[in-house]
Amino acid sequence: MTPATAPAAGSGATAPAAGSGATAPAAGSGATAPAARPGSFGDGALSRAAALIHTLVTVEALLLLAASPGLAGLLFLGADPSNLPLAAVCLLPLGPALSAALYALHHRDHDLTDLHPARTYRRGYRLNTVPVLKLWAPLLGWLTVIAFTLTHFSATGLPGWWAVLLAAIGLASLLWGGHAFVLTSLFAFRTRDTARLAGYFLFRHARATLGAVSLLVLTAGLTALLTEALPALLAAPLLLSLLHSSRPVIAETEEDFTA
Repeated sequence: MTPATAPAAGSGATAPAAGSGATAPAAGSGATAPAARPGSFGDGALSRAAALIHTLVTVEALLLLAASPGLAGLLFLGADPSNLPLAAVCLLPLGPALSAALYALHHRDHDLTDLHPARTYRRGYRLNTVPVLKLWAPLLGWLTVIAFTLTHFSATGLPGWWAVLLAAIGLASLLWGGHAFVLTSLFAFRTRDTARLAGYFLFRHARATLGAVSLLVLTAGLTALLTEALPALLAAPLLLSLLHSSRPVIAETEEDFTA
């Protein structure tokens, strides 16, 4: 956008001639300058809050709908550790559903009069399903191997410190996956480039990583203390918190790694 300038001499734009009928209002004639235009509907804090609530509710409903085939399958699985591979298969549809929700929340409108969260969610789902599954499926498989080993650790014959090491590797994998998930949902990188960037940001932005840790702890606490369904019902607010803590990662990616 170029700054507006006064018309140059000889450009053809001339001031109105005397007697042309275009005159300034005389003093005391009762003609006053137009008052400043008040803020339009949807600009206030209450309207922005209503827009956010509407977006969260819509995105949450669409997320649950997209992930419902897998979530329904989980209801028929028992808590036996031998069902972990089947649980991983049921969780496959959750990856694209969460990615589309991140996309919709990142591109959400703040104006109550111009909200299209459902349309934005569908666009994110269409764009991100294949790229996300390329990372989500291997991550699920890797975490399933770790969880299966830990739940059957007594049968492995390994020393106890191996369990601690496996748990640490699993936690690091989850945190890496959080960064990779945000990058895949918001940017169009190749899979291997996304994986490298996620590893780079794991230590580059420790505050963002700690934010992901806090969300993991919160999710685990809600699951353990209340019900397994609660994190799914609060997925949209949790993802919004993930976006908030990932702002340094998103900003640096936009500045340094995109054209």
